[in-house]
Amino acid sequence: MGILAGIDAVLLQQRGHLFPWSPVFLGLGIGLYFMLRAEPDWPVYAVSSGLGAAFALVALRWPGGWSALGWAAALLALGFGLAGARAHTIAGPVLKWRYYGPVEGRIVGVDRSASDALRLTLDQVRLRNVAPGDLPKRVRVSLHGPLPERVQTGQRIMTTAHMSPPQGPAEPGGFDFRRHAWFQSLGGVGYTRVPVLTAAPPAYESASVRVTALRMTISRRVQSVLSGDTGGFAAAVTTGDRSGVSQAALQALRDSNLAHLLAISGLHMGLLAGFVFTALRVSLSLIPPLALRIPVRKIAAALALLVSAGYLVLSGGNVSTERAFVMTAVMLGAVLVDRRAISLRAVAVAAMIVMILRPESLLSPGFQMSFAATTALVAVFGWMRDFGGLPKQRWKGAVVGVVVSSAVAGLATAPVGAGHFNTMSHYGLIANLLCVPLMGVLVIPSAVLALCLAPFGAEALGLELMGVGLRWTLAVAHWVADLPGAVGHVKSPAPIVLPLIYAGALWLILWQGRWRLTGTIPIVAAFALWGQSDRPVVLIADTGALVGVLTDHGRALSKPKGAGFVAGVWLENDGDARDQVGAAARWPQDDGKIRAIEVAGAQVTHIIGKRAVADFDSCKAGEVIVLTADTQVTGPCIILDPQRLRKTGAVAIDGRGMITAKSIGGDRIWTQ
Repeated sequence: MGILAGIDAVLLQQRGHLFPWSPVFLGLGIGLYFMLRAEPDWPVYAVSSGLGAAFALVALRWPGGWSALGWAAALLALGFGLAGARAHTIAGPVLKWRYYGPVEGRIVGVDRSASDALRLTLDQVRLRNVAPGDLPKRVRVSLHGPLPERVQTGQRIMTTAHMSPPQGPAEPGGFDFRRHAWFQSLGGVGYTRVPVLTAAPPAYESASVRVTALRMTISRRVQSVLSGDTGGFAAAVTTGDRSGVSQAALQALRDSNLAHLLAISGLHMGLLAGFVFTALRVSLSLIPPLALRIPVRKIAAALALLVSAGYLVLSGGNVSTERAFVMTAVMLGAVLVDRRAISLRAVAVAAMIVMILRPESLLSPGFQMSFAATTALVAVFGWMRDFGGLPKQRWKGAVVGVVVSSAVAGLATAPVGAGHFNTMSHYGLIANLLCVPLMGVLVIPSAVLALCLAPFGAEALGLELMGVGLRWTLAVAHWVADLPGAVGHVKSPAPIVLPLIYAGALWLILWQGRWRLTGTIPIVAAFALWGQSDRPVVLIADTGALVGVLTDHGRALSKPKGAGFVAGVWLENDGDARDQVGAAARWPQDDGKIRAIEVAGAQVTHIIGKRAVADFDSCKAGEVIVLTADTQVTGPCIILDPQRLRKTGAVAIDGRGMITAKSIGGDRIWTQ
């Protein structure tokens, strides 16, 4: 009883500071759902919901320190149920085979693929010999052939395309595009090399299509005033249309840690809301009759919220923009109810709203980086305010604020970025210091000016001013990216590493008292584990098209061409800066269609092409044979042909034996 009483006393001491823990336990419940190896049955949801409700009732009936644990359990059950409900309510048909033939649909999205090809997202899809009940809600087609003169949202197009179901991870435990596509209602992805024909002109029968069409019209107008990557950058910042940004510019922005300026995120929404709020508040305060009679601050906050909502609609309402709007709305709502706008409570409310609306966003790098940066910034500036760390002079405070915010945001997001993208920008702080202030003082105000002048046909003035800031940003991005050693490459961490870092950082920020310093222990342990993380010795693509073997000089690939996406993912996860051609040069021999390599006393052989597979008739014990075509040959070796790989997914071989993507991913609703 003494221990229980002690726990109760400790929790009581934290009263008033426990609410920011709410999204943590909600997120734990969501994470628990995605960690499962098998899709839960409905009785599991019923039991978890019942337990969650019981814990909530107990917390209400017996308030006190222990009630915090009851609410934590209830939130965990709520997160679990929300994730499952979202996965099932968004369910739609997925292609079950590779398809080649006519594809018809209505354009609802335009962007660019990783290979810089124009890419169309279609709904109202029609495929030859596919029953209406089996048609995907949406498909995505990359255009590798002649480009149409004009692509408009709402336009119905037709072409002949290669389509396939969304693919699973490139390696066991890697990023699962199939799960990602499930929550985007994408039931098929593919490409076409033939012309795209217009089947019907744009039809705007739904509000969403009309808004998207307006976005694309604005995007074209912006790019007609500002050409090249500057115009594409401006269109991305104003409408969310990133199709006008070249891969070269995008890579430079990534390498300089400025890619966050391209996506409409919390920075843009916050700068816009802050500029509108400040401008309106100052303007109304300069009119004494109004300033003395109306709550100027609240009116400015309400109008800034209205403008932010318009920006959300205009930008397409993607996940990152929704998240940014929720955070901004919570801050402005706090002003309206006379609460502190920037606090950990406000961040917690925003995080909970985002996770309730889109539980799957918890797994996205954008969500993790956004809330990591915001939480760290609020905490650090709160500590500086409490301990007098901010200069009293306004200009000094502004300079310190810019430097500290860039440094803190960079440090908070660096582990997340490195863990997900395997790169670190060594000069990102310099680039952000040179560019982020300009976004606030020139780019965003110029965008607002262009919007105000648009009804008079004079928006070009605001856009040209906006272009000055964006050209500077692109110039800085290319300069920083070209510096020697600008980008570092790191290997993927073990699955436990990032959660340990999050747990330690949250304890360090949210817990009150000297015990908060124990949060540094899991952080240090996580980085130690990261340094000891091992990569699989052998990796095999889920089609049998590529084999990668880890050698003393890095991963050797069996082919210099083909399966380029998979090759890129493997090398990135290894922290290897080489391209596929360079990695293929590490393979010890090139025997045409039969390529073998010795690893750990065993032999891995990749047999390429139908003729070479047909000539294959025997193998020896301990040998791993990977084939690009199906075979009926059996033997004492491990034979991995496309037929078997379709069931297992990508394969990894290390000290634990053979691991498959299927065994890691389990039997989930998006894998069935």
